Amino acid sequence: MDAQGRGRADNIDPADQWVLNPNTGDYELRLGASTAQPSVPGPRSSRTATAGAAAPPRGRTAPGREYRGSPEVAPAPDVVPGPRRRRPPQGPPPSRRKGRQQKPKGKKIALWTGGTVAFALVAVSTAGYVYVKHLEGNVSTTDVGSAGAGNFSKDKAFNVLIIGTDKRTGKGNQGYGDTGNVGHADTNILLHVSKDRTNATAMSIPRDLIVDVPDCPTKQEDGSTEVVRGSQGVRFNTSLGQSGRDPGCTMRTVKEATGISVDHFMMADFNAVKTLTSAVGGVEVCLTKPVNDKESKLKLPAGTSTVEGEQALAFVRTRKSFGNSGDLDRIKVQQQFLGSLMRKMSSSDTLTSPTKLVKLAEAATKALTVDTGIGRVSTLKDVALELKKVPPKNVSFMTVPVIDNPTEQVKATVVIDESRGPEIFSMIKDDVSFTEVKKKQQKEKAAVAARLKGSKADASEVRVRILNGGAAPGSAQETLTYLQNDEGVLKSENAGNAEATLKKTTLEYAPDQADQARRLADIMGLSGSAMKPGESVTNSQGLPAITLTLGEDFTGAGESLTAPSTAPDVEKSTADKVECAN
Repeated sequence: MDAQGRGRADNIDPADQWVLNPNTGDYELRLGASTAQPSVPGPRSSRTATAGAAAPPRGRTAPGREYRGSPEVAPAPDVVPGPRRRRPPQGPPPSRRKGRQQKPKGKKIALWTGGTVAFALVAVSTAGYVYVKHLEGNVSTTDVGSAGAGNFSKDKAFNVLIIGTDKRTGKGNQGYGDTGNVGHADTNILLHVSKDRTNATAMSIPRDLIVDVPDCPTKQEDGSTEVVRGSQGVRFNTSLGQSGRDPGCTMRTVKEATGISVDHFMMADFNAVKTLTSAVGGVEVCLTKPVNDKESKLKLPAGTSTVEGEQALAFVRTRKSFGNSGDLDRIKVQQQFLGSLMRKMSSSDTLTSPTKLVKLAEAATKALTVDTGIGRVSTLKDVALELKKVPPKNVSFMTVPVIDNPTEQVKATVVIDESRGPEIFSMIKDDVSFTEVKKKQQKEKAAVAARLKGSKADASEVRVRILNGGAAPGSAQETLTYLQNDEGVLKSENAGNAEATLKKTTLEYAPDQADQARRLADIMGLSGSAMKPGESVTNSQGLPAITLTLGEDFTGAGESLTAPSTAPDVEKSTADKVECAN
């Protein structure tokens, strides 16, 4: 790089680097105090400096310009201005010094390109920060208080309630009727993501499911809290919007109906479907027969089609053209649509297109209302990255098992099927996969199951101390009575409350007490995962005993606590498979 270019690179006028050495009458290029300078012939002064002499005080040069040359050729104090100076040359002058070592050209290029890259990185980083702050402004948040987890954790399983409201806000949505709708919980999916990120379950909750909506504290605009009174035996969709209920009320209703705690929520309106599908260039759907629905305005041929925008919204809203024209059949179609959308969003066509990614980021942040725990774009990114770890083949779609409401003559609502629902809810709470997972997990499950195999002591030989570690008050005494009176476990005692609260009931025992532990596990209906090889304890008579600690999962003496290890009989699909709506 030449001196002129070097000057510009340092944001310095190259002419300012050429100065007159009054001692020699030559212009010299000054690059640094320790660098020997080349000179350009010019008018000479009447004196010359003695080589190696100490630098005298600075003398005068041309008006307005100081001499800043090397100390080796310092000016004399009584310099007399010579004739008018020549203009500094536009390029580098030839060096008059022999043997001056030049910087390798390659190193110059490396320095220049390195600086350019660094500048580019700073520019991109700055632009990225500005863009992230812009996206932050797109996201709407709602403070749901104690209904949610507060903060997002990458190290735990998590549950996100995805709510699609039927509120007719947004451009073009007023034409769908019911313009005064406050926005109910029309479409609801509880997404459970496993702790090890090998699997996820997306469980749809019908809007017409009859539930009890609990009392719900809601945050007001002025910062105060107002409690909305609960309702018994009402449709699930009234858990949002009705009487001023917010998404936290819907989260609390899920916990009330299923026993599953919800950590976060994401809520979207009609515009979300339109903007997200347009951002990815459309979503592929499949029909077994042609559809021409006059109510939703959906018109598609049989086979595969790509829908986006208004047409995509019409697809997920259509009810009369699928199945028996009920909400449950529409849920199946929506699940198929979401599976296709997931495949499109994670495809290389989307992930390698900056244009699509920017559109997707804009559409997603503008479409969503979320809880304050995940209200930052950086946190939403973390959630997305955790979801991305789950293989599509291990993302299960299903619906809460239901039956027709037995109290109605005209079947308009449904209730939870108590013969199947609790088992599904238990699997989600216990982080059990509905799909095949890694072989390592299968081996671990086999090892856990092996703890239940082997010889079992007689009930009369089982010596156990019972602790309450999170069960309902009185559970330890209830269990003691049950074991002694109904099962013949006479060497048992109530040891009071445990030091810590446990989510699940455990049974700890020493190696030589395994046969006693297996017998008690059989009586209590405990799974192998509840059995904890450890140490023996001493009971009130000074004898060794095993320890039964009743956790929050304890439901009552005599009721089995065995968690299912395989998926129950439930209709489900997975995100990797293409299915056609019928």
